[in-house]
Amino acid sequence: MSENVNKVNEEQVNAVIEKLESKDFGIYFFTLDTKGNPVAGVANIYEHVKVLNELGYKATILHEKNDYKKFGDEDENGLADWLGEEYANLPHVSIEDGALNVGPQDFLIIPEVFSTIMQQKEVRSLPCKKIVFSQSHEYIFELLPLGRRWTDFGFNDVITTSTKQGDYLKSLFPSIQSHVVPVAISSKFKPSDKPKLPIVTIHARNQSDVAKITKAFYLQYPIYKWLTFKELRGLSKAQFADELSKSCLAIWVDDVAGFGTFPLEAIECNTPVIAKIPNMVPEWMEEIDSDGQALLKYNGLWTNTTLNIPELISTYMKVWLEDSVPQELMDGMDEVKGVYSEENQKVKIEEVYGSLVQNRIGEFKNIIDSINVESATK
Repeated sequence: MSENVNKVNEEQVNAVIEKLESKDFGIYFFTLDTKGNPVAGVANIYEHVKVLNELGYKATILHEKNDYKKFGDEDENGLADWLGEEYANLPHVSIEDGALNVGPQDFLIIPEVFSTIMQQKEVRSLPCKKIVFSQSHEYIFELLPLGRRWTDFGFNDVITTSTKQGDYLKSLFPSIQSHVVPVAISSKFKPSDKPKLPIVTIHARNQSDVAKITKAFYLQYPIYKWLTFKELRGLSKAQFADELSKSCLAIWVDDVAGFGTFPLEAIECNTPVIAKIPNMVPEWMEEIDSDGQALLKYNGLWTNTTLNIPELISTYMKVWLEDSVPQELMDGMDEVKGVYSEENQKVKIEEVYGSLVQNRIGEFKNIIDSINVESATK
C-alpha cells in the first residue's frame, strides 16, 4: 500500500517539475492599485511582468480589489494614462474575483510593505513559492511586527534592486536568499536635440521640500527671478521624460530612496542633478577607494542638507550661463549613462527568475529523492 502511495506522490511531484521546466506556471505580482497616479516602484513591478511575458513566462499583476482601472475615463485616470497602453494590456487579476488559484508550481511575489498580507493564514498556507519584492528599505518595518521576520511567514527569498539593499536585508533576515535586479531607465529618457531651457525640474518625495527650496531660492537670489521651477509630479512617463530633457538642471530630494531612479533619468537626458544624499547612498553615486573608504562620485552635485541647495542652484546657473559647466561633471555623468538600460535589466531578469525556477525544481527533485530513500528502506 505504501509503495502505491509513494508512486502517486512521485508522479505528482514529477508533474510539477514538468510544469516548471515547460514554463507552464504562473508568477503573480501583488501590486498596489495607484488609481492612475504615477508611482516609480509600481512601474518597476510592471516592467518585470512585461519582460517575463516576453521571455515566455505567465506573469500577472495581482490586485486585491477588482475596481482597478487599466484605462482611464472622464472621471478617473487609469494605468495607461501614466504608464502606457503596453503595460495596461498586461494580464491582470484580482483576489476579490477569486481568480487566484495557485499550485506548488506557481510563484507569489509580494512587496515588502505588505507584511500584513504575508502573515495571513490563507497566504501562509498557499502551496506556491512565496517571494518578497523589496525596493525601499524604508518600508520593511512599516507593518512588520516587532521581532518577526519574513522567513517566519514562509518567504525565504527576496528580489531587490541593489547589492547594498541585498546586504542590508541579509543583516535583518540572515537566512533569506537575496536576488538583485537593478531598475531600468526607460529609453524615453534621452537628450533633447534642442538647446536646454532656463528651467529647473524638481522632484521630491515630500512636496513641502519643493516649496522650501523654490521659495528660499527666489528670496536669496532675486537676480534669477526669471528662472522657472517645474515640479515633476503626476505626469505620464513620456511627459516626465520630455520635461527632464528640456531643463538645464534637476533637483532631487528623497531621503528614503532605495535605488535613486530620478537622478539616473536626468543624467540620461544630459541634465545635471543637485540632490540631497539619501539615507542609503545609491551604488551608482559612490565608489570604494584603495583604503576601503566610500567616496561620492562626481556624477552629480551632492549635499547633506537641503538648506544649501538654493546656493548650489545659483552657483550652477552662473557656470551654465557662462557655458562653463565642469567637464569632469559631464564625464562622470557619461560613465553612468546606459548602465541601467532596459536591455541590461532584461538580461538580469532572465538570469534571476531562471535561477529561482531552477531552485524550485531542485526542491522537488529532493522530495523525489526522499521518497525513493523511504521506499528503499521499507
